[in-house]
Amino acid sequence: MSLYEEIKEKVIANLTNAAKTAQNAGDLTFENLPNFVLEEPREKQHGDLATNLAMVLTKQARKSPREIAGILLKHFQTEGTWIQSHEIAGPGFINFKLDPTWLTGVIPQILNQGEDYGKVNLGQGQKVQVEFVSANPTGLLHMGNARGAALGDSLASLLTAAGYEVSREFYINDAGNQIHNFALSLEARYLQQLGQDVPFPEGGYHGEDLIDTVKGLIAKVGDKYLNIEVELRREFLVRYALEEKLINIRQTLADMGVHYDVWFSEQSLHDSGAVKKAMEDMEKQGYIYEKEGALWLKSTLFGDEKDEVVVRSNGTPTYFAADIAYHRNKFERGFDRVINIWGADHHGHVARMKGAMSALGYNPDNLQIILMQLVRLIQDGEVVRMSKRSGQYITLRELMEEVGKDAARFFFIMRDPDSTVEFDLDLAKAESSDNPVYYVQYAYARLCSILRQAEESGYSYSGIPTKEELALLNSTEEQELLKKMADLPGEIATAARLMEPHRLARYVLDLAALFHSFYNSQRVLVDEEDLRKVRLALVCSTKQVLANVLAILGVTAPERM
Repeated sequence: MSLYEEIKEKVIANLTNAAKTAQNAGDLTFENLPNFVLEEPREKQHGDLATNLAMVLTKQARKSPREIAGILLKHFQTEGTWIQSHEIAGPGFINFKLDPTWLTGVIPQILNQGEDYGKVNLGQGQKVQVEFVSANPTGLLHMGNARGAALGDSLASLLTAAGYEVSREFYINDAGNQIHNFALSLEARYLQQLGQDVPFPEGGYHGEDLIDTVKGLIAKVGDKYLNIEVELRREFLVRYALEEKLINIRQTLADMGVHYDVWFSEQSLHDSGAVKKAMEDMEKQGYIYEKEGALWLKSTLFGDEKDEVVVRSNGTPTYFAADIAYHRNKFERGFDRVINIWGADHHGHVARMKGAMSALGYNPDNLQIILMQLVRLIQDGEVVRMSKRSGQYITLRELMEEVGKDAARFFFIMRDPDSTVEFDLDLAKAESSDNPVYYVQYAYARLCSILRQAEESGYSYSGIPTKEELALLNSTEEQELLKKMADLPGEIATAARLMEPHRLARYVLDLAALFHSFYNSQRVLVDEEDLRKVRLALVCSTKQVLANVLAILGVTAPERM
């Protein structure tokens, strides 16, 4: 827990004690102390912390909020809270101003904890699985996959920093109708490259990469598979292409800084009988019925407008059936929470999947699904049109080659997943303060530059400054910077609780802005030794905090730019 969080907890405890003391003294009447908040006021002039306790007590106490606030302050103990002063404001808020010397404890905490600073134990070791990207291995990764990769990987890192035991997983869709269409597409391209005039299948995959795949195959084996049984030819083509596509997917994601703990095959669920077993168990529970030769799930029980087919009349399980078995498998592996990141077009699938888990005996609340909105690519002020089916789309590899891994990740993490992202290619490449990732990385490089200059000048900045030295950090810029760094553990806890890594992108932008403000107003390498030493400690601390947050976001912290 950070020093700031400790202070807040102490103030909350003392407010609670003040209310109960007032109750025992007969000054206030209430049955149960209602929930109240203690937070930072929006306006700095209102103090460091504010509470609405007096206002939420009004109904029970039958007094005005300002009168209640006065009673609470009469019984409030400030000892051990760092509170310097307090006042009643507006309709009945209680504002607190902290003794600024509390900030002297922030630097020692950061320097002592190093890479661990900011980490919290919110999860207490709970096992969490985050499944993300899981793109069909029938083509190259695209912009939508890029957003899922950045979001999923940073969320997994955030939850790890918050004390969860996290596993990253990629679900390989290597079975079902898409693989059948993949086989037909590959076969058509193979035969066309060997000079045969064959039509391209309806619903096939038009990506140019499939032509490259069969050209590579022909370079190795020629027309070896031209005159063999059709099914054998398709089976080989799919096996060869899947291996190639998965290698490409793995490498592309690795180059983006994304590494998975598990690559899970959909086909393995069919081979093991898990899909069949899940359907049988749900049928026994009365959730599946037969109609027109097919098996249907009573998904209307879970909020669907109509029931869903899980096994077709020809005996082939649908993708939904495999997905049910897959999610059951996740819980069978002992995960306390399962988190999926899906495209917004899967919104209709959420309720039925949660319902299916409930039907199989699992708590549906332990399955959490984050839906991502679309990505629009902007270049020269115009939207770049993309269509995966037609082969006209920007691949993740092309995006990284254009703007780099760091910009690709940061631009996608910056926004709430429920918001459409407009990815501005020109801005992502700009070396200016308008480019958010450049702005943050430049702050880190500038911090490193200051420390290099200090070393070259023979200035020592090792060790923890004394309280007297730390008290010299009394400018507004220094105080704001210290306060922001003190916020980090609380920010990580909140972001993890809400599953919102974009909060950390905002945090690191704010921290960079505060550092740039400090840099522009205060010299670090001053002649006065004590002041120089403590400002160098501030620089070291800021550098550490920036590095810690950028590591969670998967963005490089460059020492030179």
